[in-house]
Formats: sequence, structure tokens, C-alpha cells
Amino acid sequence: MAKRRILATLACTTLVGVLAAEAPAPLLTPESKLPARHSVPVFGQKIVYYDVGSGPVIVLVHGFGSEARFDWGNVLIPLSQHHRVIALDQIGFGASDKPFIDYSIQTYVDFLGEFLRTQNVHEFTLAGESLGGWISALYTIESLAPANAGPNALPRPTRLVLSDAAGMSAAHMTEQSMPIPIAGTLADAHGVAIVFHDKSRVTDDFVREAWAMKMRANDGFTERSIWSNPKITAEVVKDRIGSISVPTLVVWGGNDELVPIEQGRAYAAGIPGAKLVVVPECGHAPSIEKPNDFLGAIIPFVDGH
Repeated sequence: MAKRRILATLACTTLVGVLAAEAPAPLLTPESKLPARHSVPVFGQKIVYYDVGSGPVIVLVHGFGSEARFDWGNVLIPLSQHHRVIALDQIGFGASDKPFIDYSIQTYVDFLGEFLRTQNVHEFTLAGESLGGWISALYTIESLAPANAGPNALPRPTRLVLSDAAGMSAAHMTEQSMPIPIAGTLADAHGVAIVFHDKSRVTDDFVREAWAMKMRANDGFTERSIWSNPKITAEVVKDRIGSISVPTLVVWGGNDELVPIEQGRAYAAGIPGAKLVVVPECGHAPSIEKPNDFLGAIIPFVDGH
């Protein structure tokens, strides 16, 4: 009898261990587990950012209505084990300043370039998610242009990572067709579920924390300004990505409901030599929902393998 109890206990302990190992990590890494952030003035505006680790530099650019912690919190520390990782809250989002201006994609390209100059970053992998991917693509196009020269030239990335990037099409870019409505109530905040494939992970606690982040960010004007700015329809990159000549990795959630996988394939087909990695059973943000898959794709690429 005693032997049976021991075997049963061992079996139960083993099962618990297996289940714990298979349980996915939280969608949002606790702020207490992330490094302290820094800030620097850029064009007179405060830009807040993470800067952690050492080695080859990776610059991470978050997406629409988001911030560095939300998009990159699950991969920031693993990437920093062998790389210097810089992840900024873009102007108008997160803890960075939010000037009352007409935001466009070019706004973010200009601020990114100036931010990198303040950090003396001149050799780096540029990685962008969603809106950040659009910004990163346009930034790379402009940085590689022959006219980009002189003391104020945009620092040129040596590699490019586009994760579920917007910017291939101007279709549905109206204030009425925003993919994620600006949440004015806690019930509205559940709309964040569209970002993820596994809806069961979008718990009430996650929604409450994500909404609290949005309330602290106070970025509703920025979102409205971008989506209602007619300039952005002229800033799509579909006809310009052929000029991207740096090694490029396109990472896409296979079940993205916001930016369809067809646009990922278009990016990969349009950029010479680009490679496409599709993350199965994953929505719009592999770095959040499937961080291990994302890391498995990006780290060898950054290291040149």
C-alpha cells in the first residue's frame, strides 16, 4: 500500500511538472521583472526606453496604440543575453511625451533617426511589429537612399525584421475602420483579444492590466491623429520595398486577424532575398503570444546564421 501511495505521488508530481512546463507564459511580463527605463530628449520631447545587455545592437519598435513593455516585454531579457537591446516607447505612446501634432509614419521615422543619433547607434538590427514594422520598413528605405548623407543622415540598419508589419496597403485606413477601437470602457477593452489567436489567454485580469496601461499612457489622441491623417495613405511602402537591400526577415503569425498573412508574403516577395517565417497558431503579435518561436527565428538571423 505504501509503495502504491509513493508511485501515485510520483506520478501526480510528474504530471504537474509536465503541465507546468507546457503552460504558456503570461501575455504580459510583470514590470517588476523588467529593467529600469531611461529617458532622453529628442526634438525637445521626452522619449522613454529600455537599454539592456551588450553585444550586437537590436532596436525594437512597437506597434499601434502600444508601448515597449507590451510588445517586447516577453522577449526583452532573452534577447539581451547576448545582445544590446534598445526598445523605445515611441513619441505619442507609452511613457514618452505626447505633443499635440499631426502624427504620420514620417513623424516616427524622423524621431527614430534622431533617437538613434542621440544614442550613438550606427550598426544595428532594426525590428518592428505592426505599425512599428511599417515605420521600420520606411525608415530602412529612407536610410538606404543615396540622398541620405551628411551629418544628419539616418543611421543605416544592417538587418531588418518585420513582424506582422502594416504598411503594404492603404485600404480601410479611415478613423471609422480602426482595427482596435479606442477603449472608453472596460467592456471595450476586451477588443484586445483580436490581437491573439488563443482567446482563452485573454483573461479578465489581462484585460484589466492592459486597459490600465492604456489609461496611464493616455495616447488616445495619438491613435486618432494617426488613423485620421490623410498623409498616411501616401506613406504605404508596397511600391518601395524593392529598394531594401539589407538582409530581411519577415515573421508572421499564421492566424493574424489584423494584418493578413498575404501581406507578410507580399513583403517577403517584394524585398530581395527576404525570408518569411510563419508562426503557427499565433495571432498578430508572435513576440507576445509565441515568444519562444519568435526568438527561435530572430536570434539566428541577427547573428548571421
